[in-house]
Amino acid sequence: MAIAAATQEIVEAVVTKRHVIWFYIVSSEEIWQQFGVATWRTQQARLVMVLSACFPFALVAAALWWSGALTPQVEWSAGDFFLHAEVDRNGVLSTTLRIEVENRGLAAFTLTDLATEMPGLRFLPADGSKNQPSEVTVHGGDSERLERRVVITDCAAVPHEPQPVRFSYRTWTGSRTTEATWDSWWLQSPEKDVPVAWQRGLVGKVCSEAVNPGW
Repeated sequence: MAIAAATQEIVEAVVTKRHVIWFYIVSSEEIWQQFGVATWRTQQARLVMVLSACFPFALVAAALWWSGALTPQVEWSAGDFFLHAEVDRNGVLSTTLRIEVENRGLAAFTLTDLATEMPGLRFLPADGSKNQPSEVTVHGGDSERLERRVVITDCAAVPHEPQPVRFSYRTWTGSRTTEATWDSWWLQSPEKDVPVAWQRGLVGKVCSEAVNPGW
């Protein structure tokens, strides 16, 4: 801050001017306070403290996720080689789907349930009478196979777009449920193979076999 004053004198018919400037000397703390620098520095310091406190937790969460302890890193595989149409005495059309589960993480997980919600198709729970375990444990870097009966209530109603499969699992961090969309299946044709959603590939083979006169 500065204040200026001007005086004028006439000496031997010559007009002269004199400028006097007074400066107010303030400390740096007062300047910082006036322009909000001190407040900003305080907020910055608080932010650094918060980030420093959260950083270890972020590292732990990243490590758990990468290891598969929070969400398993699963590679699903289900082919149509063993698919066959099955019709019971009540006329219910179904098939047995063989599924391979590969654990690409480090932490083991236990698959406790497998389900899907879509028109015309649903999974049934594991059948103990057919040696289908209700739970399957997959260790890190390993793979396991399981079977599930799939009931087809309406072949035409099954969606053509890929549909997710909901699976429940348990790790040492707790039990959770998540979804995964399986890779497409391929239909063979004279010209080239055509990709289709996994559920359409399934019902395409099973429903065609069920209405085949030879079957």
